[in-house]
Amino acid sequence: MKIFEAVKAGKDMLKGFETAYLDTEVILCYILNKDKIYLHINKDEELNREYEDKFFSCMRRRQEGEPVSYIIGNKEFMGLNFYVKKGVLIPRPDTETLVETVLDEIKDIENPVIADVCCGSGAIGISIANYRKDAFVYLLDIMESPLEVSRINAQKNSVEERTSIMKSDLLNSLRGKKLDAIVSNPPYIKKEEIPTLMKDVRDFEPFEALCGGEDGLDFYRKITIEAGSMLRKEGLLAYEIGYEQSLDVRKILYLNGFHDIRCIKDLSGIERVITGRGNFNS
Repeated sequence: MKIFEAVKAGKDMLKGFETAYLDTEVILCYILNKDKIYLHINKDEELNREYEDKFFSCMRRRQEGEPVSYIIGNKEFMGLNFYVKKGVLIPRPDTETLVETVLDEIKDIENPVIADVCCGSGAIGISIANYRKDAFVYLLDIMESPLEVSRINAQKNSVEERTSIMKSDLLNSLRGKKLDAIVSNPPYIKKEEIPTLMKDVRDFEPFEALCGGEDGLDFYRKITIEAGSMLRKEGLLAYEIGYEQSLDVRKILYLNGFHDIRCIKDLSGIERVITGRGNFNS
């Protein structure tokens, strides 16, 4: 089978998928360890049997709804490459708004100390460490799989010496430490809405990383309460939020003593990030 025949066969397998052509090319590039330009220039190249078998095995996984990022074990985020697998949430482009906001908010702080709570793949904390060479970032999660993946990604992106990856029930493992910023993209989907999510999210991404309780706000409440005693004076608390959660999350911060509470929209104009400043410690 030639490359162009494989691409056609892959597209046919994914008939009805909006991203059929893109998914097929991404998977074939992964199999061949080549870029898309190579596929176009060498479309008449014959695939050996090993490549062909591996390609169709991956395509069948995609046909069943498994996300491409899990199949190829990689997702780009903030211009960096992150290893991902089942058990961690796949980083979304929308979350780059959270990272960019935090980087801007801490730009005047020297040697900032930051905690990324519910770190998942580590994409948020590792990106911050990458773009702030003087920062030290704690990456916290209660599940073993995210901790394992975050360790791999810290090494992969050369920030392992400026990160500490710790098993922690939210901020519990950092009790007694003072932080300049706490950032989190916590589980925030209402429990009743989980069954309505797209198949590739609902059936493959971890429930624990999606479900935020009955109203989707459980983690915002818990983290905000804990954050007050751990932030330095005027320390930053920054969250990614879900659709139509802006007012509720802002209220949670306000009721817990935070001020200068702001909402930042993503590139699509959707309210995506909430930040607040603490004034609890000197």
